[in-house]
Amino acid sequence: MDKKGNIGVTSANIFPVIKKFLYSDHEIFLREIVSNAVDASQKLKTLASVGEFTGDLGEIKVEVKIDKNAGTLTVSDRGIGMTQEEIDKYINQIAFSGAEEFVNKYKDAAQAIIGHFGLGFYSSFMVSKRVEIVSKSFRDNTVPVKWACEGDPEYVFSDVEKNDRGTDIVMYIDDENKEEFLDENKIKGLLEKYCKFLPVPVVLGKKKEWKDGKEVETDEDNVINNTNPAWTRKPADLKDEDYNNFYRELYPYAEDPLFHIHLNVDFPFNLTGILYFPKIRNNFEIQKNKIQLYNKQVFVTDSVENIVPEYLTLLHGVIDSPDIPLNVSRSYLQADQNVKKISSYITKKVAERLNELFKSDRPNFESKWDDLKIFMQYGILSDEKFAEKADSFFLFKDTEGKAYTNEEYKTLIEPNQKDKDDKLVYIYATSKEGQFSAIEAAKVKGYNVLFMDGPLDTHFINRAEQKAEGKIHFVRVDSDTIDKLVLKEDAKAVELSVDKQNELRDVFCSWLPKNKDMEFTVTFDNIPGGDMPVYITQNEFMRRMKDISAMQGGSTMSFYGELPNSYSFVLNTAHPLVDAVVKAEEEACGSQISPINAEVATLEKKKADLKGDKNDSDLPDPIKEEIRKIETDLAGKTEARKTILKQFSEKNDLVHQMVDLALLANNLLKGEALTEFIKRSVKLL
Repeated sequence: MDKKGNIGVTSANIFPVIKKFLYSDHEIFLREIVSNAVDASQKLKTLASVGEFTGDLGEIKVEVKIDKNAGTLTVSDRGIGMTQEEIDKYINQIAFSGAEEFVNKYKDAAQAIIGHFGLGFYSSFMVSKRVEIVSKSFRDNTVPVKWACEGDPEYVFSDVEKNDRGTDIVMYIDDENKEEFLDENKIKGLLEKYCKFLPVPVVLGKKKEWKDGKEVETDEDNVINNTNPAWTRKPADLKDEDYNNFYRELYPYAEDPLFHIHLNVDFPFNLTGILYFPKIRNNFEIQKNKIQLYNKQVFVTDSVENIVPEYLTLLHGVIDSPDIPLNVSRSYLQADQNVKKISSYITKKVAERLNELFKSDRPNFESKWDDLKIFMQYGILSDEKFAEKADSFFLFKDTEGKAYTNEEYKTLIEPNQKDKDDKLVYIYATSKEGQFSAIEAAKVKGYNVLFMDGPLDTHFINRAEQKAEGKIHFVRVDSDTIDKLVLKEDAKAVELSVDKQNELRDVFCSWLPKNKDMEFTVTFDNIPGGDMPVYITQNEFMRRMKDISAMQGGSTMSFYGELPNSYSFVLNTAHPLVDAVVKAEEEACGSQISPINAEVATLEKKKADLKGDKNDSDLPDPIKEEIRKIETDLAGKTEARKTILKQFSEKNDLVHQMVDLALLANNLLKGEALTEFIKRSVKLL
């Protein structure tokens, strides 16, 4: 006889709330229903193990069936089943947990129970217009029962025929969701996503094979899941091959990982899992969020940012814990205290594993360093606790490929790379080819040059300098002339007069590139014995700011990225070729330039006398007007001098060749300019 009743809820509006807000993704309903079916199966196994069920377990599996004609999606199990009284207790009273009561009773033997039977069941109404439960208890002499509800507080109990124990959840998918959740490929995809590692076989129809040119069903069940994944097994029972096979199961198209960490802890929380160190490329953003979170082999989420420390999002693998709630809300997970404890534990285990690998087999560790470096830097930059642990096994590699810990490197360079202010200078290159000449010059001086071409190196360098509190300084090998990289004493004075320096600026500026991407400033240095007459350097601070700007996109640093690359074109006044240009310019232009320089000096003195020590705003108008006339004359004289010197420069192949050689040494000579340089070189030969 049918029996009607009302579900024990406090509001008739509970179902609209369930449909919209129970979970952030409606597809989660399938995870919940299948998990409940697995729960019921595991409960029966538990009862059998303690002697409370003595019947034949038979084949334990969960079946998912699609019937497009009837518009139903059905999940069936052969677990403990329910009586009418149990349905009334566990289903009609929303959020009353049957699993919780069961676990409390059988806590020593019920580790495989997934979750809370009750509220999760009602997730089926997010996609269904009607849901039926057809169930028969495992207990002897119990009557099968059917429960039906159409998405409102009213339910109906009725008699039903069912020979085998267990439960069928029959969901009549509503019109809005039929196309999606009655599609076999969609359901298969969801089962593989959420149920791939459940401990009971989950079956979706029969396996198919090609026969006589068409796909036909076989008699073999199409089992979706791996019921015994690697992380649930003891490390002693696994070989490296097993770990790599499981990695390929998780990520079919990925390269083999570098190594793994098998997690297994039962206090102060429960946690198992396997984390892998992948080969990390420079574009590491696409490799993030590959860690899958599970609760007793039930998939929770793979959006792990802000759940585990930021740098750990570069790792791949699985974390499984009953202390991670079956809730896909990221804000909920972030606030959960157990999740925070798990995060700290994983940080500790990762650091311990890296330290172990470093100490036990350093050559192997060094061979993997190029792939580990980004991960290590990311961790050091984003997690101070990890940074403290990582200091002893972080490596620097030089341009020769040799690796050093921080302490080892300090000891290596201390004799030769300490400047006049007692600061250790870490010289580095970002391109072995592009900075080849500068690297070779540094080696001649006995300096060691680090190779730092990674996307996080600039941030890492800034942090290292801040932590050292002024005791170390990083400089790129081409950021200054070689004698100034490690300044042992005050630089030698440049002996050229100010007038002569101004003249040489105009001479060499004539041949320097003029475009929006590059900006050159001609400077002077006295480098006795220097091989090159001219050098091109790039300011360390500005280059770092541009690098950071390029990485941070639309941040407050972005204006640096819009500035042109700023270079210093350094003339070595001690070099014979520069001296030759000075003499040639004096001979060709001296008679014209000297009177102009004298007039410029007179005008500048007159301007200074008129202005005195007053601010421009305090000067009387007649004086201001006279100063403006002097400035106009000065501009004219300066322009006249530039014209004379430009004409000289355009006829002087030596100047042109010196400029192009400096550009070529810094990989800045390209296209037509490079072709012209080659032709001119042949001509000069």
